[in-house]
Amino acid sequence: MPPVSRYHPAIVTAHWVVAVLVLGALFVGFVVFDAIPDADPMKKTVIGLHIVGGLTILVLMTLRLVLRFRTARPPPAPTGNALLDRIGPITHWALYLAVFVMVGTGIATSLAAGLPAIIFMNSGAPLPKDFDMFVSCVIHGKVAWILAGLIGLHFAAALYHQFVRRDHLFRRMAFGPRS
Repeated sequence: MPPVSRYHPAIVTAHWVVAVLVLGALFVGFVVFDAIPDADPMKKTVIGLHIVGGLTILVLMTLRLVLRFRTARPPPAPTGNALLDRIGPITHWALYLAVFVMVGTGIATSLAAGLPAIIFMNSGAPLPKDFDMFVSCVIHGKVAWILAGLIGLHFAAALYHQFVRRDHLFRRMAFGPRS
């Protein structure tokens, strides 16, 4: 494949939609869930939206991963430091892994807690008193912090490239001609 200067438009779209969805899901998980009492019917609505968002993230991340292997992509962006050049790809793969672990543990928690029936079939059953009784939920929470840290590292690296190295890295994940 000939070298390109930008990612495929479908990858760009998936990147930005997933970014918004993941940040939203992390916000809901870190802030909103604790602010809504379990007895409040709004909690079930928020959990339902969180589940739908997580499944949407799964679909888009899977599509993005498939497209990553099937389309031409820009060459690696050097940082000027060999160690940082090794950390970049590791961080990208760690982001993929963390997102897939988040979705997997979210699905496992949902099934273990009976959430499909409670939320989507309106069974009338109450939410579990404590989601921490599900190991998958504990893992989900811990990986959320790891994911947040990886996102922060990814964002810092992008800013470093754009404003310190001035290598126009942001263009790679924007729409426009690919050559």
